[in-house]
Amino acid sequence: LDERWVRVQPGVIRDDLNVVLKPYGLMFGPETSTANRAMIGGMIGNNSCGLHSISWGATRDHLLEVKALLSDGSEVIFGQQSVSNQADSLRNRIEQGLTSLLSDADNQKLIREKFPKKTVTRRNSGYALDALLDVPNGLNLPKLIAGSEGTLCFITEAKLNLLPLPPAELGLLCVHCHSLHESLLANGIAMKHNPLASELVDKYIMDFTIHHPEYSKNRFFIEGDPAALLMVEFMDDDATVVKQKAEQLIISLKNEGLGYAYPVLYNEQTKYAWEVRKAGLGLLRNLKGNAQPVNLIEDCAVSTDELPDYIADLQQVLIKHNVNASYYAHAGAGELHVEPMINLKSAEGLKTFRNILADTVELVKKYKGSLSGEHGDGRLRGEYISSVVGKETYQLFQQVKQIFDPNNI
Repeated sequence: LDERWVRVQPGVIRDDLNVVLKPYGLMFGPETSTANRAMIGGMIGNNSCGLHSISWGATRDHLLEVKALLSDGSEVIFGQQSVSNQADSLRNRIEQGLTSLLSDADNQKLIREKFPKKTVTRRNSGYALDALLDVPNGLNLPKLIAGSEGTLCFITEAKLNLLPLPPAELGLLCVHCHSLHESLLANGIAMKHNPLASELVDKYIMDFTIHHPEYSKNRFFIEGDPAALLMVEFMDDDATVVKQKAEQLIISLKNEGLGYAYPVLYNEQTKYAWEVRKAGLGLLRNLKGNAQPVNLIEDCAVSTDELPDYIADLQQVLIKHNVNASYYAHAGAGELHVEPMINLKSAEGLKTFRNILADTVELVKKYKGSLSGEHGDGRLRGEYISSVVGKETYQLFQQVKQIFDPNNI
């Protein structure tokens, strides 16, 4: 309790864990929209972030230690520092191999130059070698294992850092905007006010809630027909302070001519608005017809200040391919979940699917962003990792895999 950590097995569900932790005044921070079913093991594999990542961090930030089985079946515990004392073990060879790779000046230069720029907070493409640079007192292997998608070892236990429960008073400012671009400009203003979260919901998702038996009643705060909502959250122990923070942001937005309505929800009311946001992924699957929203470029992340320009460029790509898309989620973290509507039952649709991904890869490179922010590369984006980081950097990833799994098991 004093050290604020918990040890769990990988099948523990995130929300279940927090139910157990709540009486102690603690919580595990990373919060995906699937947190009522997302398991800790999967969250480590993807380095999950979620709704409040700009405040509460990603899974990598809170992974203190892992107990794991290596590819030769040996059991190890990796902590925040390298502590190997087994002379001829796979663990020892892993630590020596990574130390050698990371101490090479050319490799360090590659990692610093080819990884996403420092202001991109969501960076989960390839192996997180950048997280191992400049680590005092040895290797912090949990940072590498987070986001490795199960390719380096099997995790059997994880020691997680915990956060104090958030302040009691909540305020959610729902900025109504005439266009997606306007909402992203509003997001830039909002970030200067240090919110705990800044999330976007576009018209596609809001329209699905209109006649939905569960979510239609949650629309009470929506005024008119906004093209996008920016939902900005503040917390404090003092309700007056929360109200002041929301009002100060409203003044800033009005001064910039951004938004047309600014309802603020407090405490219990906020959960209804968040339900509209969290339900986005599922509601989109209600679209009728063969053209369906696809996971393809939904996980690309850029620097928050460049998000309006990146999305504007991406919209031009989609116009070129004659495809519509939905936009929602983590504006405050520089990552919108963009889901193009494509008919994957047709040969033309399959071709469009691939071409959109290839074009988006070039955009990600232009903005020095991350191809995958929190969902992982997987088989979908894996082949494009080398295109984003360059062949030489990709060879470092291949070396990491070889070091951990020399027999390709």
